[in-house]
Amino acid sequence: MNKTFLEYVAEDLLNKYGNDLSRIKVVFPNKRASLFLNDYLVRQSHQPIWSPTYLTISQLFRDNSDLTVGDDIQLICYLHRIYQECTGISETLDHFYGWGQLMLSDFDDIDKNMADATDVFKNLSNIHELDDVSYLTDEQKEVLKKFFHYFSDDYNTELKKRFLKLWQNVGKIYQQYNDFLFSKGLAYEGALYREVVSREDIKMDADCYVFIGFNMLQKVEQTLFKRLRKEGKAKFYWDFDKYYLNNDVNEAGHYIRQYLSLFPNELDSKNPDIYDRFSESKDIAYISASTETMQARYIAHWLMQNNRYAAGRKTAVVLCDENLLHTAIYSLPSELEHVNITSGFPLMQSPVYAFVNSLIKLQTMGCVKNTDKWRLRNVAEVLRHPYMQHLSDESQTLVAELERLHIYYPASGILHRDENLKMVFEHQGVKAESQQDYNRLLISWFLDLLKQLGISVNAHDDVLMKESIFKMYTLLNRLHELIVTNDLVVDLVTLQRLITQLIQQTTIPFHGEPASGVQLMGVLETRNLDFDNILILSCNEGNMPKGVKDSSFIPYSIRKAFELTTIDHKVAIYSYYFHRMLQRAKNITILYNNSRKEGQTSEMSRLMMQLMVEGNHIIRREAIQAGQTTTYTRPKAIEKTPAMMDYLKHLEKLSPTAINRYLRCPLQFYYYTVAGLKEKDNDADEMDQRTFGNIFHRSSQLIYERIQTPDKLVTAEAIRVFRLSKIELEKVVDQAFREELFKVDEGSYHPEYNGLQLITRKVIMTYLTQLLEIDEQLAPFRMLGMEEEVTADMEFQVKDAVHTLKIGGYVDRLDEVLSKEQPHIRVVDYKTGHSTGSKIQSLEEIFQEEHVVTKHSDYYFQTFLYAAIIRQSKLWNKEGRAVSPALLFIQKASDKEYDPTLLLGKERVDDIQTLEADFWEHLKQLLEEIFNEDIAFNPTADSKRCTFCPYAKVCQR
Repeated sequence: MNKTFLEYVAEDLLNKYGNDLSRIKVVFPNKRASLFLNDYLVRQSHQPIWSPTYLTISQLFRDNSDLTVGDDIQLICYLHRIYQECTGISETLDHFYGWGQLMLSDFDDIDKNMADATDVFKNLSNIHELDDVSYLTDEQKEVLKKFFHYFSDDYNTELKKRFLKLWQNVGKIYQQYNDFLFSKGLAYEGALYREVVSREDIKMDADCYVFIGFNMLQKVEQTLFKRLRKEGKAKFYWDFDKYYLNNDVNEAGHYIRQYLSLFPNELDSKNPDIYDRFSESKDIAYISASTETMQARYIAHWLMQNNRYAAGRKTAVVLCDENLLHTAIYSLPSELEHVNITSGFPLMQSPVYAFVNSLIKLQTMGCVKNTDKWRLRNVAEVLRHPYMQHLSDESQTLVAELERLHIYYPASGILHRDENLKMVFEHQGVKAESQQDYNRLLISWFLDLLKQLGISVNAHDDVLMKESIFKMYTLLNRLHELIVTNDLVVDLVTLQRLITQLIQQTTIPFHGEPASGVQLMGVLETRNLDFDNILILSCNEGNMPKGVKDSSFIPYSIRKAFELTTIDHKVAIYSYYFHRMLQRAKNITILYNNSRKEGQTSEMSRLMMQLMVEGNHIIRREAIQAGQTTTYTRPKAIEKTPAMMDYLKHLEKLSPTAINRYLRCPLQFYYYTVAGLKEKDNDADEMDQRTFGNIFHRSSQLIYERIQTPDKLVTAEAIRVFRLSKIELEKVVDQAFREELFKVDEGSYHPEYNGLQLITRKVIMTYLTQLLEIDEQLAPFRMLGMEEEVTADMEFQVKDAVHTLKIGGYVDRLDEVLSKEQPHIRVVDYKTGHSTGSKIQSLEEIFQEEHVVTKHSDYYFQTFLYAAIIRQSKLWNKEGRAVSPALLFIQKASDKEYDPTLLLGKERVDDIQTLEADFWEHLKQLLEEIFNEDIAFNPTADSKRCTFCPYAKVCQR
């Protein structure tokens, strides 16, 4: 039976050192392989052994230095500080964070490849500074010569100037940053590595260091290896295959041959059982799929096929794109008893992120400044999160109660139902003495809540929940430490963004037995491990090789000249990983995405293409097809049951809005009026068209209540005086905002508008000014009523009986125009939107459903109904004056010739009486249809109306 690479290593170690390996330190590129090697040593020795010490290369360096590698957050915070000192540029930490990581990566690369930072960061603004290039090789000189050509005076571009300005300071930043870190006993990884190999006094304490499975060596590693080999303390085990050793596959073979010459292999490099396995017969399949999810769903089928899942750790599923992890986990078959997941679960995809995010919004946007109140939207978001059920049994009932009572700005006292709720709804800004103090209090508050949450879920069997809460607590606790020590001094916005960035970069480790079960892993975790069955997902260009974009402050030419890490190195590394994964596998299945995005088809990895061209294997090409067909659902009519008819007969009133809803779609009428599925109330901070209209209507009502005389007369002079007083207009609009948007009756409350609300406020003031201008021309007139309810009793036939129902609603404005000819009453409906270009031609069109959207016949119906009611009302029209329906579109009000009186065709409706009888007859017929038990509530035939219908998902349009 073919052995794995680590089995050969274990066999060789036992042959050379026997069962006492206690004075040997085994060094791997990563930690995982040590567990497998230890298992192989135990199995092959057949008796107790003294196991060696296992280290990663990073641990080896760190164990031999007095410096400590700082954590990522701390290192970037310090770099940000030095950057500002050296450049004088004030940059927020959240903006700096991303390219601070980039700069730190460059510094790390310089040190790991032992380049002279002073030479690398030469000031390119004066090329003559580079006259002395004796330290460069001929090849380096040629590369730099090509690069510097673009820095001559002929290429004095703005981009060049900006680059040079930064470049002039990078060397200074590098030096001061390292000095600062060293003074604190800290370093980034590359600086620590360099410090170790630069010291001659370091003594390694083990008898022998065994380096296993390394591939691309940086210069610090090569220097350390050479020193230990010179001291007779180093042994090397290389894992490669003759296939790419001899073929220079993306330079991987070139580097390994170079290392073999420097550091001889302990295993027989010519042994075909070890190093000529790639050419063996293999079952290889390339499978294309149109989506990433489809690839993940294929995992279960592949594992069950030929009982691959039963092979345990000899079977691996490798994710080239680790964003697939979540879907992959849920795609594992139920028959799989043991699985080892080596990749971490993204913290951002866990519920605790949503919980923390809602808490951040609660303490920022959710606070009403200078009060103890909160915005209901943010309160509800927190209370509805599943984790709140672990903190308080009152959370769900509390949010339902607030919404039922329309308490849009609940005070803290209402929310403090128990101790945990009191902890949640506690204003942190009130106690803060400064911005830094607020940051400290805010993070402390997070930590207290997460700690309490952790205690509450301790008995819960959801391990991922516990791990995610702990990981979030650890991350925020580190931020708290940096804030307390003043290493992190930022404003609130920057702190929020920083928290989000850090969460995006954090994963939750899975705990399990690494050496048992099917392995679900990323590409890097496959190093030194061999599998019989391997499934590789998302093997597309861009994922394999991974991240070959040369993101760096140091141009490619200079990187190459100073032998820093380049794209070529990265491609070579991933070429090695790819071929090494496959070299001892028997059954290989590689999936890739072939979907089209922005006109381009996704490509399989270049390494897959290379294997097809250069390899001697037969490769099957297959494709995954969706096993589903698209099904189109159509809303179904709902027949009227006896219970529905009984409900309809007991209705006391129907509004014109409800009747228009029936004309638009009978099924919508059923859901709203009969089934009682009401649309969700607007959030207090949301500004939709309905809220906008409400504020405008309330503002106009407040204006005329102020300027009309006791007998409701409105004069042109009164309008003019108010129109010219901007302060009075602002007071009215602010009151309307308080009542209609913020739902606060207190006159002393002064709302703090956000950007959208400020714009809306200005637009409403403009509309009100236009309204006042046209009313000034109309005056004098008498304001009979505003937002007044008007109703009429309608009699119509229901089966064999006569049924009576109130029809009516609230009129925006009812005024009496005191013209010289003949005073008449207007029923005015304000419209703040755009008027439709198409006009209603006849009364019949008002009751035809196809005109509801195209001609806004619903506007006509409502105004005509109110006009007809007023025409026959003894309360509002004692003298029997003519009543005209009017739609006043505010946006058209600036036109001096504008007349809001409605037209039918080309005829003005100066008096609804001429149409009254026909209108009531049409309405009677419509009501008889609504109350007819034999006519179902049918869906509209126009599917476009469903786009914005709140019941679209209910009826499955």
